Amino acid sequence: MPLDVPPPEDDAPAAPDDPRIIHEPLTEALSRRYLAYALSVITDRALPDVRDGLKPVQRRVLYAMREMRLNPEAAARKCAKVVGEVMGGYHPHGDQSIYDTLVRMAQEFAQRYPLVDGQGNFGNIDGDNPAAMRYTEAKLTTAAMLLLDGIDEDAVDFKPTYDGADTEPVVLPTGFPNLLANGTTGIAVGMATSIPPHNAGELIDACLLLLDQPDASTEALMTHVAGPDFPTGGVIVEPRQSLHDIYETGRGGVRVRALWEKEDLGKGTYQIVVTQIPYQVKKADLVEQLAGLIETKKAPLLGDVRDESAEDVRLVLEPKSRNVEPEVLMESLFKLSDLETRFSVNLNVLDARGTPGVMSLKQALQAFLDHRREVLVRRARNRLAKIEARLHILDGLLIAYLNLDEVIRIVRFEDEPKQKLIEAFALTEIQAEAILNTRLRQLARLEEMELRREHAELSEERDGIQAMLASDKAQWKLVGQGLKDTKAQLGKLNDRRSIFADAPQVDAEAAMEAMIVREPITVILSERGWIRAAKGRVEDPSELKFKEGDRLQFLVEGQTTDKLLIFASDGRFFTLPCHNLPGARGHGEPLRLMIDLDDKVGILDVFTHRPGGKRVIASRDGYGFILPEDEAIAFRRAGKQVLNVAGGAGKNQAQVSLPLGDADHLAVVGDNGKILIFPANELPEMPRGKGVKLQTYREGGLKDALVFKADDGAAWTTSDGRTRQWPEWREWLGRRAAAGKLAPKGFPATKRFRPKG
Repeated sequence: MPLDVPPPEDDAPAAPDDPRIIHEPLTEALSRRYLAYALSVITDRALPDVRDGLKPVQRRVLYAMREMRLNPEAAARKCAKVVGEVMGGYHPHGDQSIYDTLVRMAQEFAQRYPLVDGQGNFGNIDGDNPAAMRYTEAKLTTAAMLLLDGIDEDAVDFKPTYDGADTEPVVLPTGFPNLLANGTTGIAVGMATSIPPHNAGELIDACLLLLDQPDASTEALMTHVAGPDFPTGGVIVEPRQSLHDIYETGRGGVRVRALWEKEDLGKGTYQIVVTQIPYQVKKADLVEQLAGLIETKKAPLLGDVRDESAEDVRLVLEPKSRNVEPEVLMESLFKLSDLETRFSVNLNVLDARGTPGVMSLKQALQAFLDHRREVLVRRARNRLAKIEARLHILDGLLIAYLNLDEVIRIVRFEDEPKQKLIEAFALTEIQAEAILNTRLRQLARLEEMELRREHAELSEERDGIQAMLASDKAQWKLVGQGLKDTKAQLGKLNDRRSIFADAPQVDAEAAMEAMIVREPITVILSERGWIRAAKGRVEDPSELKFKEGDRLQFLVEGQTTDKLLIFASDGRFFTLPCHNLPGARGHGEPLRLMIDLDDKVGILDVFTHRPGGKRVIASRDGYGFILPEDEAIAFRRAGKQVLNVAGGAGKNQAQVSLPLGDADHLAVVGDNGKILIFPANELPEMPRGKGVKLQTYREGGLKDALVFKADDGAAWTTSDGRTRQWPEWREWLGRRAAAGKLAPKGFPATKRFRPKG
């Protein structure tokens, strides 16, 4: 093609006034499209409907299985077939997400009332994955049929499927409060939902209470719904007031523990047997977690753990010693492992209009009751329309029986019998058609009597339905009767599995410390952050060996029962149990693997905790306070922010950490070489904060500090390790926050009271 040939018209750049071009700011275009995406995720994928408690994919799976006639009495079909039907007709997403939904609805340890009867490997409580969909089969359960009951009777609205080839229900009729009965979890864009399972029988009783007392309080509803009822059982130790707040606000958390019992083995020995574990905890992971606690010596009261489970859960826990109380052992494990978990509650759902919001227990139950009433009315109207149509036909047939000879004559001799019947007896086309379709055998006298009986029964039923539709009280009464029937159908499924108990007040930490053998150790921390604990006392630190290029930074004497406190330059304190520190055979382990400490943050001080002790801590900009050491304890990896430094958390501004002891004076020195001494009681005692100003600087900041007792006098230490007394220290006495005056002759050029490190 010649080079001067213009490009095809379709590939030509669009003109500025091309109607295909939309001119709008990019921020507006992005925000509008992202909002549309967010709403789609919220309404069509992540949040359940308050009426049936289902997400769209769950609703589509159940409806597709019903259309495939996979009723409880029918034979199960391959799950691959079900997934294909759902994906092809209703849910145009990945087959794996559809199968995962189907599997979850079939797992008895995940669903309080399973909606799918699965046959084959559908996973287990150990966390093993289910078999592939080509190997498993499924059909609906009785509970699922209760959700679908009446769907063919115009009970709910239908909408077109994604391709417009068929229709699907907007919501299911829902015979019981499935939202709270089975619970659900989901994460949408900017919001989430987390609803624990409950006992359907208790929920129905609460609904019946609402029908009798529409103004019933949350406290009254809790006489029936005391708390969640998890499929895996367990012991709920959340206080009743906390549960009340959850049901009142729709938000909170529920603490659930494993159910255990003590088995005596004779001769004073025993073992603990766990028969129920918290909801959504994988048993295999729990066993591995407990074994890890034993290996790392974080659970000194636990000797061994075994999984002896068959169909039922049976975890055997052996104590380290027969002298350990079972309650103490379990309380320690509840704190250290997933034998106790907290299920977060966020009752965030879509209401009948599709609007997301957090509901209380009463609001959720009332929304379900309103839905049941609407379903009842719609089914009644649908039935009424069918009765009216049948009565209309029966009226025509009875007219024909009253004039049987004339009808026979018209049918035999008239060219247009249908039109002639309409004119002769004032019939409608439907009635005339029914008469013409009547067989000869139906003209018998008995058939006429049967028609009159049917007409009378349908008339009576019609009158009853019309009376019900005209009475709100009658409608609510039928709703209540339906709920009672549903409760009876669920039968033994309504037996409560989770129980309630108060957490015993046991000092597990004291018991764990009592099990630790008290031995002297020396904690060794190198400049590069490698930590270890040597048994006994290190007489000559120069004999310690380190990695190439590394050397000693801190040497701390203590006991295996002590807690090691580490003060970082960003103002945080970290706590490590001394008995868990690595041994001194090698170079130890990196401290930053044990705590969340950034490489840019330095270690200012390391010492063993003294209960009741106090320390003076200060920042680089010259602010400080007295800290009770007990306030520095925190076993979290992230530590505890105690000193609020300039620039916020994470800045390297902490400068001083000194044990106060019985000292009564504080000396501070700045970068400018000026020293100020003032009474220590001018410092406030605080558990956390910025503190008060210690010394004023025109430039620079705090360099070092010293605490001492006036009766003993002050002194500093030179770089060669010699102590030099300072008899004239009173000349530097002043008020806190003053500027101070230049250091005396002979004061170290480093401007420090003691060598660093």
